[in-house]
Amino acid sequence: MSPSTPSAPPRHAKISFEGVHKRYAGARANAGATVALERLDLEIAPQEIVSIVGPTGCGKSTALNLLAGFETPSGGRVCIDGLPVNGPGSNRGVVFQQAALFPWLTVMDNVTLGMDCRGADAAEYRPRAQALLEEVGLKGFEQHHPYQLSGGMQQRVQIARALIGEPDILLMDEPFGALDYQTRLLMQKLLLRLWQHFRPTIVFITHDVGEAVFISDRVLAMSRRPGRVIADVTVDAPKPRDYEFMSSTAFNELERRLLLAVQNEVERDDPAMAH
Repeated sequence: MSPSTPSAPPRHAKISFEGVHKRYAGARANAGATVALERLDLEIAPQEIVSIVGPTGCGKSTALNLLAGFETPSGGRVCIDGLPVNGPGSNRGVVFQQAALFPWLTVMDNVTLGMDCRGADAAEYRPRAQALLEEVGLKGFEQHHPYQLSGGMQQRVQIARALIGEPDILLMDEPFGALDYQTRLLMQKLLLRLWQHFRPTIVFITHDVGEAVFISDRVLAMSRRPGRVIADVTVDAPKPRDYEFMSSTAFNELERRLLLAVQNEVERDDPAMAH
């Protein structure tokens, strides 16, 4: 009898939400609590790109804030590499919808501020910052100030700032939501190129289902508040992706499936929308 082939070792989750609840107390003494998340369970593999879509107020940003360590769950656990998140950490980079750059600092100084505040060796991180700025297409803009940059360029600075600490995880909360359509397309392709170079695990919040399908390995659709996952859709298309993928039958079917899931939740929240 021939020896059996050893099975591959299990691939552990990079990120896990285990029965996560999040409640916010009412603003007034007689106001009831708002339940943002309820029984949220999900796992994200190392180096996976996962987008989260859903109706407004469904808890997408709350989930991201819990993972970033900006907030704590009311129940359950949020874990990274099996360890509970107990605050912000250098293993996570965060990119917000608004670039939130310091207007009195140059592009280079905005990118390196966090490393400087940590007391890191400038001889080590300044060359890395320069390489990152070249990677995001900002070579020659190192000494510019934020007001001299377009919205898309400011977001590139924020992405470089998030990546300079070489985080394992990149958290992105509607980072391209304020950009025009053409710039969004360019930024989506830039993100996929950066992922190929640095290979972080990415959690991406967006209202744009098409954007989610284009950049992601998986797209999670969430229910209306209190949020929980109602659809987990795999995007089985090789990366990098080009715009031809956006006109493919596979893309259109995935987008349709997710749009219907989100639309059903919106209509449940507001029956008038169904007419």
